[in-house]
Amino acid sequence: MAVESKAGKRTVTPFRFDNVGSFLRPEKLLKARASFAEGNLSASDLKKVEDECIIDLIEKQKNVGLQAITDGEFRRSWWHLDFMWGLNGVQKDTVERGYVFHGEETRPETANLIGKISGDNHPFVEDFTFIQQFATDDVVARHTVPAPAQFLAELQRPDNIKRTLEIYPDTEDLVQDIAKAYQTFIADLYEAGCRSLQLDDCTWGMLCDPNFGKTMRADQAEVKEVGELFLRVNNLAIENAPEDLIVTTHVCRGNYHSTWASSGGYDPIAEILFKKENVSAYYLEFDTERAGDFSPLAHLSKEKLVVLGLFSSKTGELEDKETIKARIAEATKYVDINNLCISPQCGFASTEEGNILTEEQQWNKLRLIKEVADEIWG
Repeated sequence: MAVESKAGKRTVTPFRFDNVGSFLRPEKLLKARASFAEGNLSASDLKKVEDECIIDLIEKQKNVGLQAITDGEFRRSWWHLDFMWGLNGVQKDTVERGYVFHGEETRPETANLIGKISGDNHPFVEDFTFIQQFATDDVVARHTVPAPAQFLAELQRPDNIKRTLEIYPDTEDLVQDIAKAYQTFIADLYEAGCRSLQLDDCTWGMLCDPNFGKTMRADQAEVKEVGELFLRVNNLAIENAPEDLIVTTHVCRGNYHSTWASSGGYDPIAEILFKKENVSAYYLEFDTERAGDFSPLAHLSKEKLVVLGLFSSKTGELEDKETIKARIAEATKYVDINNLCISPQCGFASTEEGNILTEEQQWNKLRLIKEVADEIWG
């Protein structure tokens, strides 16, 4: 089935050809970070290497045709924990076990509380200021951070819940302080020039997984209750955001060293997430059957956009163009073609370990996505 579009050129995120955010770390950067961790490289010298690698990455992003550039998360070890560690009242900590993925387990690190949470003077603002200088009239600098719900879920992990309850006996107080911390950060980020903010969120993928209910011994009503809590903290955090700040979200099922953490279609959370979360667009995984079909998109508010993650960042194998086009056509049964974009299903390196593919394969994948986008939207 052919797909035709008369859509005009998009001038704000998401763009027809887009990316989720993170990129494979070059060997030069990995060596510098390892040397710093061993005490053989100063913080200032590490920053110089990071700056050089990010400048090179930005040039490559522009050359491949991306209109939304990021720093590739090159200054981070994790897609989420580094941001949490930058909040006041939070410290880096270790736990007994890492996050469990399909066949693998991560480093056993977490974010734990040492006091009340606030978002003043977050180091990510300076990180954004560096990439903002490379924005142009045609290229937007985007920043990616974990969603407030992701932070809440981290603080409520079994390893962390005791400490969390010591500081926040009332969950409502915790929700309010998380929201306020994000509001402070967002205001500072906006002041630094940011007009495109992406909230990365694995909590919805977790709620989609049938095993979540079994593990938590929760019925469908209780899963919905957790979903409403996650929705509320996310919406509270962005409720005072400036009108010209485009806030989007990426819904993930786990992305670590080319493995995954959860499965299940969007049905259990579609009505809550697609109708009620106050974001402009959703970056959604649709690269494998684990994500289910497109029918939950029928719940999408008509003004919102969906970025279809039809291409896998977990493998260097290139997808078949015609198969992708047929899937896009299938998605138009539920969402107007003018409200669709395409991207990889996730970043190429949600952690510094990265997925199992080469940098050349990473860029070839993005070139393919651009080709498909140009053939559909022009």
